[in-house]
Amino acid sequence: MSDSIAAVKRVLPVSRETAERLERYVALLRKWQPAQNLVSPHTLGEVWQRHIADSAQLVALFPNVLRWVDIGSGAGLPGIITAILLADQPGARVHLVEANQRKCAFLRTAIRETGAAAVVHEGRIESVLKQWNEPVEFISARALASLTDLLDLTEPLTKLGVQGALHKGEDFDVELKEASQSWALNLVRHKSLIDAKSSIVEIRQAERRSA
Repeated sequence: MSDSIAAVKRVLPVSRETAERLERYVALLRKWQPAQNLVSPHTLGEVWQRHIADSAQLVALFPNVLRWVDIGSGAGLPGIITAILLADQPGARVHLVEANQRKCAFLRTAIRETGAAAVVHEGRIESVLKQWNEPVEFISARALASLTDLLDLTEPLTKLGVQGALHKGEDFDVELKEASQSWALNLVRHKSLIDAKSSIVEIRQAERRSA
């Protein structure tokens, strides 16, 4: 077991086949990075801890959730990682919503080469979600936008009862105070296993306050 895979296995157990899929994804990420700038360059040396293990927390926290929509997917963090970890689960599907055409090309390549249980929706988040008709249970987003903006973007789904699992950093208390002015929220804050200053914020219910 390599140190790289060990970072993921500290979050949740993975099979040899899943570990190989994750390794193929990381190899693709490194190959495409110079041209696409998929992740911050200074994090590449810690890609397994900073990105792969961090993304894997969602499946560790919500092991029974099989249908996800990942918004602003970018390099597929956490969406592709979720889809790789769920690849052998019957009925699993992760919908990746991304507007950038080149990043969509990377995501489609990653899906094809890893066998991830995912599909790409190319377009702006607000446009894609406004017309959404796929069954999903949870929304994920990582390093995308403030909590207020995320709630605005995902309202077409949250008003139908879809829940959220959002990666948030040390400024979350400020974001929550701002969002609470416009939204009545039922949420649970899970401490990150990767970064003591970060959280996975579980949005159980979000209702827009009356003006």
